[in-house]
Amino acid sequence: MGYGQPYGAYGAYRDTGVKTASQGKLVVMLYDEAIRQLSYAVSYLMGGNKIEAQNIEQFSKHIIKVQEIITELMISLDMNAGGDISKNLMSLYIYFNQELMSISISHDREKITFIQDMLMQLRDAWAEAAIEAGREPAPVMNGIDING
Repeated sequence: MGYGQPYGAYGAYRDTGVKTASQGKLVVMLYDEAIRQLSYAVSYLMGGNKIEAQNIEQFSKHIIKVQEIITELMISLDMNAGGDISKNLMSLYIYFNQELMSISISHDREKITFIQDMLMQLRDAWAEAAIEAGREPAPVMNGIDING
């Protein structure tokens, strides 16, 4: 069942969810994917931060994907309207990408877990903000002047 998509019905459903999601929901989805990619990367680690040679490329792909997501989050920040929050998030995102670059070489499980935990906290905060934004009442229109 392709629905014109090479990845089937689930891919079509996911694409529809992305196309119709609010900005807050999209940010949460980016965090979710980054967290998922870090879980995949950790799954390739053996004891002592070792990776079998045949798994290094896959590990690296997951880390690169997280870096791409973090970069997308950086790009989405509105530095003018966001004030200190945007500045602080930018600093965190820069830090995450620097650590991820280090992780791609060191395969440090503790660093991955730390970043993953931080991303989960940020994800939860964004999810709560998205819920709160959805609860705001729609602006009330004071009437329509049909006289022009």
